[in-house]
Amino acid sequence: MPRRSYDHYCTVSRALDIVGDRWNLLVVRELCSGPRRYSDLFADLPGISTDVLAARLKDLERDGILTKRRVGPRAGTALYELTESGTALRPVLDSLSAWGTGQLGEQRATDAVRAHWFALPLGRAVADLVPAGTVTVHIGDTVLHYVIGESGITHHDGSAEHPDLELRLTLAEAGEIATGARTLATTLEDPVA
Repeated sequence: MPRRSYDHYCTVSRALDIVGDRWNLLVVRELCSGPRRYSDLFADLPGISTDVLAARLKDLERDGILTKRRVGPRAGTALYELTESGTALRPVLDSLSAWGTGQLGEQRATDAVRAHWFALPLGRAVADLVPAGTVTVHIGDTVLHYVIGESGITHHDGSAEHPDLELRLTLAEAGEIATGARTLATTLEDPVA
């Protein structure tokens, strides 16, 4: 299928030619914390069809946003991970997340939710609490950790080896922090409220 383009000689237009298709930035969001198998991506992108996911992965690989490598017995499993160019989209996702906080509102009955989808807004809240270091956050059964330093905030799957702080949140608390209804500091002071 030929590549679609806005055909505008504009930096925003060129960027959108690559990541502007529906689902592309959500695939990048899923890969921000580390490599994922196709089945993991499909499970954590409810509403995407297998055909669309396969096409988006192929396009993002062609455009240098992600790579695919084979692992496991007889290299039968493909892992997708961000390239340096894909990782450079993290500030874009952070900005969209910050802007989207005001748009989130109440969860609708039809809304899917995954604990790790709160990683971006929680990262900002964690960085307000711990300006530098590593922090492991448990949201129900989901565990991720943040590395906060001069170069910004990154999040990764699993626990940090030696975290400076370890936090436990419910999904509801993570959602309230993400929407700005509560601060992380308040949640830690009064987790029952």
